[in-house]
Amino acid sequence: MSEALGLKAKLGLDVFKEDKEFHIKIVAGREKDSRLKKAIVVCPAGLYSENENGEVVVSVDGCLECGTCLLACGEDLLEWHYPNGGSGVQFRFG
Repeated sequence: MSEALGLKAKLGLDVFKEDKEFHIKIVAGREKDSRLKKAIVVCPAGLYSENENGEVVVSVDGCLECGTCLLACGEDLLEWHYPNGGSGVQFRFG
């Protein structure tokens, strides 16, 4: 009998197809808004971080397209839409 895969191992099987433009952007001028720090905590893919200037930045690699960041931070801080067809995450659970 095979051993069950853990969450990180399952996520490692996913395939990410790059789109021409990333589907999440921090609204210009809002990078230091303290409410964005919620995204650092809630993003299951760990895409958000704070740089040395105190600005929250978002990485394009590995987005699960769950929308948790948008729910936590709101549309006044994030521009969020699903990637174009054929792009984005393809889940593979093995």
